[in-house]
Amino acid sequence: MSKYLNKSQVIKKPAATCTKGIISSQNRAASEAGAQVLANGGNAVDAAIATSFTLGAVEPWMSGMGGGGYMMVLMAGETCPKVIDFGMRSSTNLNPKDYPLTKGTASDLFPWPTVLDDRNISGPHAIAVPGYVDGMRLAHETFAKKGWKELLQPAYEHAKKGLHVDWYAQMILSSAAKDLARFDKSKDTFLEGGLPKSSSWTALSHKYCDMTSLANTLKHLANAGPRDFYEGETAASIVKDIQAEGGVISMEDLANYQASIYDADVVEHKNGHFFVTPKLTAGPTFKHARELLKSAYSLEDTIEKSYLSYAKTLRHAYQDRLNNLGDEESAKGASCTTNFAVVDEAGNMVVVTQTLLSIFGSRLMLPNSGILMNNGIMWFDPEPGKPNSLGPNKRCLSNMCPIMGERNDGFQFALGASGGRKILPAVLQLSSFMMDFNLNLNQAFHTPRIDVSGGNQPVIADESLPKYILSELDSEMGCIPAPRTVYPYNFACPSAVSRLNLNNAGATEIMSAWSDSAKESDFNKE
Repeated sequence: MSKYLNKSQVIKKPAATCTKGIISSQNRAASEAGAQVLANGGNAVDAAIATSFTLGAVEPWMSGMGGGGYMMVLMAGETCPKVIDFGMRSSTNLNPKDYPLTKGTASDLFPWPTVLDDRNISGPHAIAVPGYVDGMRLAHETFAKKGWKELLQPAYEHAKKGLHVDWYAQMILSSAAKDLARFDKSKDTFLEGGLPKSSSWTALSHKYCDMTSLANTLKHLANAGPRDFYEGETAASIVKDIQAEGGVISMEDLANYQASIYDADVVEHKNGHFFVTPKLTAGPTFKHARELLKSAYSLEDTIEKSYLSYAKTLRHAYQDRLNNLGDEESAKGASCTTNFAVVDEAGNMVVVTQTLLSIFGSRLMLPNSGILMNNGIMWFDPEPGKPNSLGPNKRCLSNMCPIMGERNDGFQFALGASGGRKILPAVLQLSSFMMDFNLNLNQAFHTPRIDVSGGNQPVIADESLPKYILSELDSEMGCIPAPRTVYPYNFACPSAVSRLNLNNAGATEIMSAWSDSAKESDFNKE
């Protein structure tokens, strides 16, 4: 950890509150896009779709049309949320023999054996079939009120303007410049003379990344409809560009992709219940962790006394996950994921986690469409015979963990995070702060957290915790105190909304420079 960071600075980010709708996302502009949709008469799902597409334009390294994810929707009056599953899958044409193993360990998120040329990490062979656009289609057809074209308009406007390169964007571009330089469209879009676009240390930034190709694709999809991404001109353009680079995704892969919808799993609690995503997410591990907190590692009467229980629970839960599900992601690296949540005046609630997997995904931006493609193939173990081994037409196992909760007093929340394997520890603790200790959203987001997501690695603990807690964690499990910083996110990057007695609230990670909540009332015409 850096020895140069100050220890006297205090940062707070108060939760936004109002009786109308609120959106909390990892980018202020995306939150405002959703809030404007609410002010124009849309519901929470309309706002979610607009926010989602806008994130792909203003935070392109995290998510977008080339990726996938999960949405949870609870409409007012319903008792169980629906999950929209738009996770990625491998091509039916994928041949594991195209990923020969070499000596060493992979350099990105997962400690897999190294594959020749890192072709499972970056470039055309790393791309899985994206589910994002069809997930938004299914959400729109099932729950939305506004027209498809209207909901894509904010993303189009932002892409047309271009991506503003401020200090934070400059830092992100710098972290991936070497990989982006390998692909012409990525290089031309995000770099300048082979280096990240940047401005002077003391000058206002007037640098922009040209996102015109993405804007044109958004405009076309707005008019042609979402299935054009899978069966029309957009699909043909995607396949042509991927195959020109040597990839195997076909028109059949895209045409056969269908997002799905099903009920969320319920996790009962003495103070209420949680709703989680089932199947190939961190939802089942969250459910298992809550069972462990009821049995093997009971919580104490205060949060401060409960950190050791959280730590032991997370280590146990992750050991079971690694052994049974085959998700062997390491704690290193940066996950390219974003999360946002929406609640509207009527009480409709949505939470979405969407991703490209690594930062900038496969690092390959398609020349014609301007779409950054995922590197979902990296989710699979390249060694044969493992629980999660690489193969054709397989679903990707992910760490995404959007959840909802409802206390017996009527308090509801929708919560998720970005940060790879750090997602579950953040979601487990924040939801526990609210469910087990009756904190509100603002209190929960300002409470220190720990991270246990690296197998038998020491606990990473917020250095602001009392020394006796740090000592207890260290003596029992090993502990590394760490600051809560803008970069890297040592404890994930969560965002959430809540509702109690018609009063709504929204909160985002207090150290995140771009994330923020936006209120519908800021855009209502009065």
